Amino acid sequence: MSGGGPNYEPREGAPAPESILLGPRLERIEEVLKGRTRRFTIVLDQLEDAFNMAAVLRTSEAFGVQDVHVVENPDAPFKPNATVTQGCDKWLDVHHYADFADCRAALKGFRVLASAAREGAQSLAEISFDEPVALVLGNERKGVRQEVIDQCDGYFWIPMVGFSQSLNISAAASACITRARLGRPGDLSEPEIAGLRERFQRLSVKQHKRLYK
Repeated sequence: MSGGGPNYEPREGAPAPESILLGPRLERIEEVLKGRTRRFTIVLDQLEDAFNMAAVLRTSEAFGVQDVHVVENPDAPFKPNATVTQGCDKWLDVHHYADFADCRAALKGFRVLASAAREGAQSLAEISFDEPVALVLGNERKGVRQEVIDQCDGYFWIPMVGFSQSLNISAAASACITRARLGRPGDLSEPEIAGLRERFQRLSVKQHKRLYK
């Protein structure tokens, strides 16, 4: 499911978006596409707080992470705070699942690691992101559920040198995304770039809801 809702298709007679948008905007879209990745992703396991949901989406988009996977919390619908997202979710693909098993199946080909500070956990600093990796972050109060950890390929911890030995979920996500993405180029295929280019161009038109169905 797209974070931006339905993909907009042109209404009959609607102009092509590239004929409406100014050059700088078209150039910006191309720059964003160059930095996009689908080889790294974040999984959010039953979050509760709308501000944390929004903060993770905003950080993901800012660092070029195209996909975010959400395991729904039956007691707290995934409704990111719009004041925090500032509309960034429309550029993302946010995938929703009723349970982690379906999410895990969708991540075939990824090395899936759960956040869990326990014996045998790998340091975030030591994780190689040269292969597809999905990092699972858990509920604000309970962390990643044991049943989720059991289905992962391993677990990791974020090294800290202060007295505090835990981070808010949004801060933890920021640390993970920064470590995985900083300095890395995008890796989308040409067909993926073409599909997102069309979508981003339409979403960039101010009257896109009127012009495109």
